[in-house]
Amino acid sequence: MNKENSTNWGVTLLIALGSVLILIPLYMTISIALKNPEEMANSVFSLPIGLHFENFANAIEATNFFGALKNSTIITVVAVGIILLTNSLVSYAIARNMDKFKFYKGLYFYFISALFIPFQIIILPVVKLTTTLQMNNIPGLIILYIVYGLAFNIFVYVGYIRSIPIELEEAATVDGASTYGTFWRVIFPLLAPINATIAILSCLSIWNDFLLPLIILGKPESYTLPLVQYVFQGQFSTDFNLAFASYLLALAPMVIVYLFVQKWIINGITQGAVK
Repeated sequence: MNKENSTNWGVTLLIALGSVLILIPLYMTISIALKNPEEMANSVFSLPIGLHFENFANAIEATNFFGALKNSTIITVVAVGIILLTNSLVSYAIARNMDKFKFYKGLYFYFISALFIPFQIIILPVVKLTTTLQMNNIPGLIILYIVYGLAFNIFVYVGYIRSIPIELEEAATVDGASTYGTFWRVIFPLLAPINATIAILSCLSIWNDFLLPLIILGKPESYTLPLVQYVFQGQFSTDFNLAFASYLLALAPMVIVYLFVQKWIINGITQGAVK
């Protein structure tokens, strides 16, 4: 038998097992969201007898879904946009100077050291500081997301930028380009794969984050989608049909986005690994 055409049954079994572990909770979520309380009393795993789409309408009304959706969208889009513009610029300065000046190398390790600090350790100081500075609102939350993503993003950006030939920048300098002009016209376009990867990972992380909005946002009208689900579950702890319908509504936007942009994640990671 040709080894190239033989089936690796071990890998196939792991893939099948992983698929089952993902599909069963997804099936239960969809099934429960489409049932009524009477059907839930019979069996959790059974198919819904009737499709109760009114659960979604009731969940939208009960959770102020569109208000929370607007808040999550604003926070995610603004934070990701600023992250790409600022973090790439800081990383460029560090990557091109860390071999020349000890200050930039120290700055690089200073940022990277933040990766080893658990967020739970700094929760209380963050709450105290944001309250004192009156940052317990959406703009304050955006600033925190930009800061907290800095360590990982600089780690990824610096490694990628250092793989770009320095000769490209030297040629731009000879043509009369300034440092900022060289970055925006030469380097930033070359960062497209890694920009896409960081944008998508940051988008998923910010959109699905629960803990930071919970401790920062004080007004119900500024709640994000994950936070609304928590409040919803607390208010309707016995109505699992509405709760699961609400979970699907909150999950749907990021699933749709991921289905359209997943190739960018794969391409960005692959190109970064090759470089």
